[in-house]
Amino acid sequence: MTVHLLKMAVGVSDVDHLRRLQKGRRHEIGGRTVVYGYTRRKPRRAVEVCAGGSIYWIVKGFIQVRQRILDLVDEVDEEGRAFCRLHYDPLLVLTESRPHRPMQGWRYLAPSDAPADLETTVEAGDGDRLPPEMLRELKTLGVI
Repeated sequence: MTVHLLKMAVGVSDVDHLRRLQKGRRHEIGGRTVVYGYTRRKPRRAVEVCAGGSIYWIVKGFIQVRQRILDLVDEVDEEGRAFCRLHYDPLLVLTESRPHRPMQGWRYLAPSDAPADLETTVEAGDGDRLPPEMLRELKTLGVI
């Protein structure tokens, strides 16, 4: 069974800011581009996370975007402390915007609790997707 991770994007102002920050964290591994992330504690459910799981980013108090997790790698820093390096797919997938309170570290997120990708959300009458900011405001107002 797949499980996802949920994490705060601390200091990130919006999804475009996250995208710009991650451009500097790209690496080539086995001919594939990945984005590095780090955490002190490796998830115990690593097999489930790597079986199609994503990391859902909380940006400015809302879950707004996800990235597929490709691998979790055990590492040791220069001072001998263990940590986990996460390999993310560079593709950021916008999701339905859902409010979430601040938290530290990461949490598991069941697939049934994960917000849907934005492609499956409300569309404007002419077939164009509503901008994420407008969707978030409409949800805040209770319109959708």
